Amino acid sequence: MPWKLPDDDAGILALAKSYPYDAPGGSYLFADGVACALTGIGYGDRVPVIAHGSNRAPEQLRRKFGAAARIPVTIGWLADYDVVYSAHITQYGAVASTLQHAPGARVRLSITWLNERQLARMHETEGPTNYTFGRLSGIELRLEAGPGDRCVEAFVYLGRNGCLDLDGGPIGLAATQADGRPYVARHQEEALAMVRDRHRGDMALDAMILEAVRQPAWRMALVAEMKARAVVAAAPHFEALDMSPR
Repeated sequence: MPWKLPDDDAGILALAKSYPYDAPGGSYLFADGVACALTGIGYGDRVPVIAHGSNRAPEQLRRKFGAAARIPVTIGWLADYDVVYSAHITQYGAVASTLQHAPGARVRLSITWLNERQLARMHETEGPTNYTFGRLSGIELRLEAGPGDRCVEAFVYLGRNGCLDLDGGPIGLAATQADGRPYVARHQEEALAMVRDRHRGDMALDAMILEAVRQPAWRMALVAEMKARAVVAAAPHFEALDMSPR
């Protein structure tokens, strides 16, 4: 685990159930461990990395980067995609997110502008097991703040296991605003309960979360079952790139 988990059951359960965590309603600068006004920073050496889940939240950036980092986080609207649940459970017990092609829809998400060192650290925290890093090209990403008003190219981590399914379709993150969303949307606890009911119906929800966090082999077996019935991922603008350290 590339950042420290809570030591107690209550902390672990809160971390899992509150994904993707609270984030400001608009663009901000992550500095001194909190969200600050988006001023006094340049974008010249930074690349846009879409944050479709927890990486949009100051508390998650603080876990991953500490309080010393300075990272602009801007809001954008991505056309023809939606944020949905990935078919995997994280090391901290949440059902994570991914992007899925959704022609005609548009989704409001965050963009973290990372320098080279910060991108290397983000690779460490996302890892190659559940996510593939790559580039989205030829997209329409309208920015509410940042170095311009739009991007036609951005980087992103996409789930490797497909999308959590409901009646054959993906499930949108209720915490994420979308226009023209073609799927049903659910909150995190609902998604966790769906996984429990489908795969571990003999367990209480909290027991499943704690087992997934404390027993990595048990979690990976559960993820394999989720992957076996997942909706196939669709991201026609995506090109996978190497996440290996240089």
